[in-house]
Amino acid sequence: MKETDLDEPVRKWLEGQGYEVSCEVKNCDIVARKGDELLIVELKTRFSLDLVYQAVNRKALSDSVYVAVPVAEGKKTIPRYKEVRKLLSRLETGLILVRFMKSKTKVEVALHPVPFAPRKAHRRRASIIREIDGRYSEFNKAGSASGDRKVSAYRQQALYIASVLKEQGPLSPSALVKSGAGNKTQQILSGNVYGWFDRISRGVYDLNDAGREALEHQSEIVSRLMESINH
Repeated sequence: MKETDLDEPVRKWLEGQGYEVSCEVKNCDIVARKGDELLIVELKTRFSLDLVYQAVNRKALSDSVYVAVPVAEGKKTIPRYKEVRKLLSRLETGLILVRFMKSKTKVEVALHPVPFAPRKAHRRRASIIREIDGRYSEFNKAGSASGDRKVSAYRQQALYIASVLKEQGPLSPSALVKSGAGNKTQQILSGNVYGWFDRISRGVYDLNDAGREALEHQSEIVSRLMESINH
């Protein structure tokens, strides 16, 4: 497929909306005019940063800028559609999808270039802050693969609780908190996500064999963790 293959369906669609259409005007692929309104469409055979750069440059000429890309045969939409919409929405740029079927083409406006009204993800922001505040130290490396095990705040707190129980023996959650464990101590003990803890009596917990094994396998992390806490 070539960019010129997108010309006819997009041009005819715009003409059907009452626009006068011109092509290749001052480096703009398609320029549509209706009275004082000027609409610009940039064509590409796939969504790319080059297309985004073109659209951003065209925003200096008109508020009504669209990018048009084809939808591959047999696909419902373009790759990473949600992320593309988010990006273009922030750039106040429209998105046109062109579907090539056996006997016809279909043009869909997936996004109009409207003023962007940012919405803060308050819950996700609060979750990030809780994660940062809950960490005793930093063990993760930026850019690690998604499959790499991360040392989260939860894991750090669980390892600290396990270390205290190993040194001091069975304790209550309140006693662990007094020893430096975080405010999620009761949740970590009762949830027992890693299977490290046993409740030996009402309100009293101890470290089991799985917990001791975990401390041995993660001894380097535990050592750095205890060192950062003691400092």
